[in-house]
Amino acid sequence: MATTLQLTPQLWQLKLNLVNCYLLETEDGLLLIDTGYPGSTDKLFAAIRATGHDPAHIRHLLFTHCHIDHGGSAAEVRRRTSARTYAHTLDAPLIAQGLAERPGTARTPGLVNFLVYLFFIKYEGTTYEPVPVDHLLHHGDVLPLAGGLEVIHTPGHSAGHVCLLLRQAGVLVAGDLCSHVAGLSYSTINEDRALTQQSILRVAEYPFQRAVFGHGDALP
Repeated sequence: MATTLQLTPQLWQLKLNLVNCYLLETEDGLLLIDTGYPGSTDKLFAAIRATGHDPAHIRHLLFTHCHIDHGGSAAEVRRRTSARTYAHTLDAPLIAQGLAERPGTARTPGLVNFLVYLFFIKYEGTTYEPVPVDHLLHHGDVLPLAGGLEVIHTPGHSAGHVCLLLRQAGVLVAGDLCSHVAGLSYSTINEDRALTQQSILRVAEYPFQRAVFGHGDALP
């Protein structure tokens, strides 16, 4: 069962078991950030209704990156809503082919990461239903939604991973830049962990008071 948490007057966290998606109320309908694993659409829409919104009003669907736990239900969401899709130019080709990972993606060392990988990642596969990407994102883009949604390119977890900064609210939607499950740590898998570290340090210089993640709780 999904649960919801209102983070700001315009932003909700939608908790789908181990994955968090985000719903943003904008001047032009609703923006959904990520969609969870394949088969999550009904649960996702139920969570959206629990926030008091109608999933039919989703106008924008934005991917933080290409992995299956974030884009797995995107094709079904798009079919039901006709939402316009957004992804970074480097991950968009994978999303359009339904490919969740690039060769060389590796597990982060540690027992917790080993268990998460073994029980929740390994058997989910690396392909999902392809989704065409309507709008290619680049570092520094500011989408004219909710007072300005800034795109921060943060490669490492995937080449086209992005964080999203809601400047007016002081909230960073960090995706899988890192996780906040058993403390703040690297995500379980990364294409390039050294590059992820550089991205984390760069994002830390941005003006925000709260960070929310694809996995785990908000900080602070």
